[in-house]
Amino acid sequence: MADIVNLRTFRKQKARAGKEEAAEANRLKFGRTKTEKQRDALEKVRAEKHIEGHKREE
Repeated sequence: MADIVNLRTFRKQKARAGKEEAAEANRLKFGRTKTEKQRDALEKVRAEKHIEGHKREE
């Protein structure tokens, strides 16, 4: 015989699995570590200083 399945529970499990897949995709797309964010901020500051250093004084 077939196992008896509660459809409401099955739907909830399916919805949770879908949300987990979406969350994993977002982690890959948007997630960055703290060190990566700090490194990017440091590079931005260095670039601004480099450009500012090459400007002419009036």
